[in-house]
Amino acid sequence: MMLMAQAPPQPPGPPPQAGRGARGGGGGGFANAFPQHEQADPAAIERGKAIWGVQCAFCHGSDARGGEGGPNLLRSELVLNDQKGESIAPVVQNGRVDAGMPKFPLTSAQIADIAAFLHSFRVSGYDAVRNKPVSVLVGDAKAGEAYFQAKCAACHSVTGDLKGIGSKFEDPKLLQNFFLMPGGGRGGFGGRGVASNVPPATVTVTLAGGRKLEGRLIRIDDFTVTLAEADGTERTVRRDGASPNVEIHDPLQPHKDMLPRYTDRDIHNLTAYLVTVK
Repeated sequence: MMLMAQAPPQPPGPPPQAGRGARGGGGGGFANAFPQHEQADPAAIERGKAIWGVQCAFCHGSDARGGEGGPNLLRSELVLNDQKGESIAPVVQNGRVDAGMPKFPLTSAQIADIAAFLHSFRVSGYDAVRNKPVSVLVGDAKAGEAYFQAKCAACHSVTGDLKGIGSKFEDPKLLQNFFLMPGGGRGGFGGRGVASNVPPATVTVTLAGGRKLEGRLIRIDDFTVTLAEADGTERTVRRDGASPNVEIHDPLQPHKDMLPRYTDRDIHNLTAYLVTVK
């Protein structure tokens, strides 16, 4: 039997580089179980932070640790394995309809900046360094009322379906999620008894020969579409480009279409107005 010579003990190396979340000492053991990403250029991180604040924070939280509508992304396997946005991009650009996540028309460069921002946080097994939540009530209520009249009043009314909306949410952030991410999480449409009568998305699939399948949309991607017919029967149809023809009927689509159009100021102004509707 051959015994392998053991190498002499090596002095301990430097501790892992901490990201934005590391403040002060501590962080050994379980906290260091997650590998840390190499920090990107500060300018890229700031660009990513700005995009994140407008497009992503309402669902995943300002510190990416999750919100009412979306999961914690810092310990997401997809994000952990990502380096410069290559794993994140397909999800962002294609969305996950079955999970309530719309697609965002962001460029690869923009998503790389978002990835730089996400990777700037320290990842640990617990929220030891969670950022202090910031107030979302920083907008102009008057400007928010004008925005509501211009963009929302055609479908909604503060004396009708949104009557007393400002009293229905203890946390203004939940109210903000309500209009930003309809149907996504407890703060969206269908939660807390608000607009709970909104029907689910449906789909019509026209097969070769003209036969149509119709029902509630369960999931759809580039390869298949799954629906539930009126009697509860689930059917999955393979997709090949534009064949078969698929038409999605989503009553919340106008809200989802607004997501890439909101500016940060629009969001805060509208929130500031809606909290006054008692």
